Amino acid sequence: MKKDLKDKTLGLIHASSITISIVKPFIQEIIPEVQVMHLCDDTIQRDNIAAGVGVIPKVNYFKFATYAHFLEEAKVDLIMLMCSTFNRAVEFARPMINVPMLQIDRPMMELAVNTGKKIGIIATLPTTVPSSERLLKLVAEEAKKDIEVKTVLCSTAFKELEKGNVERHNEILLEEIDKLSKEVDCICMAQVSMSVLESKLTDTRVPVYNSGRTGFTRVREILESL
Repeated sequence: MKKDLKDKTLGLIHASSITISIVKPFIQEIIPEVQVMHLCDDTIQRDNIAAGVGVIPKVNYFKFATYAHFLEEAKVDLIMLMCSTFNRAVEFARPMINVPMLQIDRPMMELAVNTGKKIGIIATLPTTVPSSERLLKLVAEEAKKDIEVKTVLCSTAFKELEKGNVERHNEILLEEIDKLSKEVDCICMAQVSMSVLESKLTDTRVPVYNSGRTGFTRVREILESL
């Protein structure tokens, strides 16, 4: 039986406004009674992309810690970072923030590591690739498991999304997921924006995990445990 969480508050820190609407269905389905506070700074994603692959501007880590502090002052019960590209921000900020914090991809990565050895990652932003691979390998190391990672980057899909061609974005990703599923035991979709594909991935060769479903399921578990 689920606990009533109407007295709980979740703080979400977004690096792009696009993720706010994408996660609403998961909030409504999984934690409908929880009060949710959104903090969004589009300059974070802009500057992460401008810095190039594998480089995160130091100021973005500072911004995350600052926003987390604001949410702590607002007395939220849990803070979740919604961006995959600088997921290390949670690790850096943890010693400074007393409120529990979660990186949205972490539950998905843990599920993947528990599923099999050959794990696929599919991403649409080049800047997301190194951070997603790092987090997945970190989770595997902590679980004392050996894994093989196969990453597929679909930059063309993101370009179509920027143009507003959502259907073409989805088609490209579905094609690549189908190809990748022949080589791995499960697949992680590297960005929460890809969670919109969930309903189209009910009959796949291998499990395909999205951080929207796994992330907010973990949020509920954490809030119920507090």
